[in-house]
Amino acid sequence: MKYVELKKLSKEELEKKITDMKVELMKLNAQIAIGTTPKSPKQVRELKKNIARYETLRMENFHKGLESLNIEQKKKKYKRN
Repeated sequence: MKYVELKKLSKEELEKKITDMKVELMKLNAQIAIGTTPKSPKQVRELKKNIARYETLRMENFHKGLESLNIEQKKKKYKRN
């Protein structure tokens, strides 16, 4: 998925996709630990990169939420005076 498409996802969809990818990565790591080779060795690397992309987007959304919260708190603070 492209980054622009990822930005359109809701918070719940993003969380679900991250969880699904982490489960898939766990399965692939278990296969490697047992000694069987995954269907595509490149798949593990790509999955890790995708998880990082999704986590980055999730943290960006989190920080945007914090910024808006801080702005609202500052507005309330100045209204009191």
